[in-house]
Amino acid sequence: MTELSDREAELLSAHEQERPARQLGGPLRLGVWVVGGLLSVYSLLVVFRPVEAIEHRMTFLAVALPLVFLCYRSGLAARMRRLLRRPAPAPREGGTEWPTVADWLLAAASLAVLVYPLADMDGFRDRGSGAAMTDLDILAGVALTVLLLEAVRRTVGAIFSVICVLFLLYTYYIAALPIDWIVSQLYTGTEGFFGVPMQVAASYIILFTIYGAVLDHSGASAFFIDLSFAAFRRSRAAPGRTVTTAGFLLGTVSGSGVATTVSLGSVAWPVLRRAGYPKEAAGGILAAGGIGAILSPPTLGAAAFIIAEYLGTGYLQVLLYATIPTILYYLGIFLAIEIDSRRFGTHTVDVDAPRIGRLLLRFGYHFSSLILIVVLMALDRSAFQSVVIATAAAFLLSFLDPKHRMGPKRIGQALARGTLEVLPVTAVCAAAGIIVGAITLTGLGQDLADIIIGIGAGNLVLTTVMAALAVLLLGLAVPVTASFIITAVIIAPALFELGVERPEAYMFIFYYAVLSEVSPPTALSAVAAAAITGGNTYKTMMMTWRYTLPAFLVPFAFVLTPNGQALLGQGPIGTVLLMTAVSAVAVAALAVATGGMAAWPERLLAAVAAVLLLFLEPVPIVAGLAVLGVAAVVHLVRRRRRDPA
Repeated sequence: MTELSDREAELLSAHEQERPARQLGGPLRLGVWVVGGLLSVYSLLVVFRPVEAIEHRMTFLAVALPLVFLCYRSGLAARMRRLLRRPAPAPREGGTEWPTVADWLLAAASLAVLVYPLADMDGFRDRGSGAAMTDLDILAGVALTVLLLEAVRRTVGAIFSVICVLFLLYTYYIAALPIDWIVSQLYTGTEGFFGVPMQVAASYIILFTIYGAVLDHSGASAFFIDLSFAAFRRSRAAPGRTVTTAGFLLGTVSGSGVATTVSLGSVAWPVLRRAGYPKEAAGGILAAGGIGAILSPPTLGAAAFIIAEYLGTGYLQVLLYATIPTILYYLGIFLAIEIDSRRFGTHTVDVDAPRIGRLLLRFGYHFSSLILIVVLMALDRSAFQSVVIATAAAFLLSFLDPKHRMGPKRIGQALARGTLEVLPVTAVCAAAGIIVGAITLTGLGQDLADIIIGIGAGNLVLTTVMAALAVLLLGLAVPVTASFIITAVIIAPALFELGVERPEAYMFIFYYAVLSEVSPPTALSAVAAAAITGGNTYKTMMMTWRYTLPAFLVPFAFVLTPNGQALLGQGPIGTVLLMTAVSAVAVAALAVATGGMAAWPERLLAAVAAVLLLFLEPVPIVAGLAVLGVAAVVHLVRRRRRDPA
């Protein structure tokens, strides 16, 4: 996103799970940015001059992991000071920090254990595949394991590190596998540290973060906000719709729910306040719009790239899976905003924004690179090549705006930011190899799937509800990418055994991993929004939950009904259109049920109708429409009795 204010940076630091914690200064900051920029250049070149998979992933991690230790503080010194009740040292001039000696040693160790196998890749690979690892191989593998656990603790918190340690303990003590087997699995092949998650971080994610940084530096963020304010001018619901649309557009640059919420909030909260929105409702709109950044094509979140790899399909196919659910998600928000505008008595707000026609004529070219990504993938270009070409297009188009023309300085900043923003995800994806490797080596995945099915008594509905709760609970403690990877290797096999197809299962898990960011009691996006508006945190969470309710219920249709695949764009076009229309009616019924404008009998009937409609089968659909009709009749009768004139 654009350069954050001190207040926005403070909010991100407090509420974002993947957050930088150290502000470097002076020559070190320049050096880190140069190294980050070079890694971005390397990632771009590899698209057109491929490198062997494990060598590429190892090289990428050899640069990224040392940067983690330099850019992220350990936090141990601060905890010790609090424990001993000692004051914090005076901050340096400008608020900058320097890495400690321990940070430099960890960075050097990270580089050593990853360059070590690269020096003799053929020999290293042969020793690993032949189970003839040397003591130095084992020592380096153990050291890398410890370093990754510490990197994850620094970037996303201790809980994910603890989960990884538990899998290691199971592998060593319960499965009783020797240490050289474990290290070989994790360190020498593509079933551990350098597996699918790491491949995604070193290819898809880094390329899309570079693209987002270039798009932002070219002025796209400011254009998207101006366009949103220009598009909705003349109705009482316009401010709420404007914020939601801006969140969707900014998500193409950010890809983070909390970051989008915070960046949008500084601009949008004053407008919502002037329109008459209560603090909690405004916070709910901000958080719901922010989380849409991860749910919406064409970028989605990091977990969506992992879905493409797990399914062995193109990323364009995953975008198609997400299209109809995204439409339903925003339909639900817009309908809720429309109801709330009447309930709260909001009004129009005059915003100083250019006319939409003039804005599109002058800056509409910012959409072209987004469209280009989809068009190129539709023409069978790889997602990697498509995003690189789109990045080049965004760079060239920046010269149409003298204010945002990308000279050498802006190019360097965008390339460096592309790497720095992917560091937390890289640490998570590499450490996730511990979980994947342990499950592959021990067969634990099948055992866990059998346990889940047993607890659910073999019932698909009960198992699916349990899966949703498990993903949400895990997502309260770890970021979206980590939550998805863990549950994809543990819960997805249970859904497969009960007859759920792979795309439906993975998309179900993806949506619930994302929705953990708006789920009480943590609801990071909602907490950040409440901090901006000054509203009650719990009430803001509940308002966010109400706005995002369709996203919680629609994924059940993927899994529980054969016609649910139509919501992922699969099946005959007639079925897809019909099921989309039925789901849209269900979303409208949910908006009525949670809106607060109707009396409780109508709202209860609307809720029942929504649930029936989302079964997407002929008999429940007819029953749902009938119940919705009864709700409408009851509402009209009650309205006439209340207003006989």
